[in-house]
Amino acid sequence: MRRLLLASANWFPAWVLGAALLALWQPALFTWFSGPWIVGGLALVMLGMGLTLSTGDFAAVLRLPGAVALGFAAQYTIMPVLGWGVAQMLALPGPFAVGLILVACCPGGTASNLVAYLARANVALSVLLTMCSTLAAVVMTPLLTGWLAGAYVPVDAWGIFLTTAQVVLAPVLLGLLLHHQAPRVTEFLLPAGPILSVLVISLIVASIIGQNASAIFAHGPQLLLAVTLLHGGGFALGYVLGRIFRYDRKIARTLSIEVGMQNSGLGAVLAKTHFAADPLTAVPSALSSVCHSLLGSLLAGWWRRRP
Repeated sequence: MRRLLLASANWFPAWVLGAALLALWQPALFTWFSGPWIVGGLALVMLGMGLTLSTGDFAAVLRLPGAVALGFAAQYTIMPVLGWGVAQMLALPGPFAVGLILVACCPGGTASNLVAYLARANVALSVLLTMCSTLAAVVMTPLLTGWLAGAYVPVDAWGIFLTTAQVVLAPVLLGLLLHHQAPRVTEFLLPAGPILSVLVISLIVASIIGQNASAIFAHGPQLLLAVTLLHGGGFALGYVLGRIFRYDRKIARTLSIEVGMQNSGLGAVLAKTHFAADPLTAVPSALSSVCHSLLGSLLAGWWRRRP
């Protein structure tokens, strides 16, 4: 059973893409998954991530300080600047520009750890970077979003901070507590974590796409170009940065994956919660999830066949 669950999770890009296409064809199948369902679903994913962590993981940061610091800095500089730059270059309408900047200011995506494994990268470093950027998102995401997206619409940075704390920080810390205080419960829950995360993210993506299907049909090419440039640039610049700082190819691959893949689920929750007046703001996050999953999987497949 455990092997079946893990094998299903390995098909993460196919699940997300399939759900997105089905939502465009039959939106009503997924539009029910909205509001508190999305918020609760993402909190559940973050709880699962917390269950995989231990206090030893935090100590491991000290063994790779340079790579962790570089990856963390790249996550919160390269992607936000890319998001703002792509929005400017393509002259995206306000809601789409804000949505793209928002997802660019989010932490690394949880699927990046799976992609790092498939790409024969440094999985431990990937987990550490995801953990560090996720915990820092409570401060960094609202701060950067308010700075870069404030020119388009008023941004409630404090509200974004509170929501991020509720759906990211609190569940991760609860998972960490369970990991140490209830090991039997953790051992029972862990095998279902990957496939549950895949299903929840797929539902979030499909729900947003289904609710905004007409807008996606109208602006699809422009939005797809925007998210492809965002994530493609993140993958490329993350790798180049690693090589510039003379890290080996294994660490450079890890930095590429961590920078290029975002927590699009968090972006969607924040957009639905704090930019509810214009539902289109959540669309870039939904397309981002599909895009970075496919690009990351293709990159992992190519790297896996190389030394």
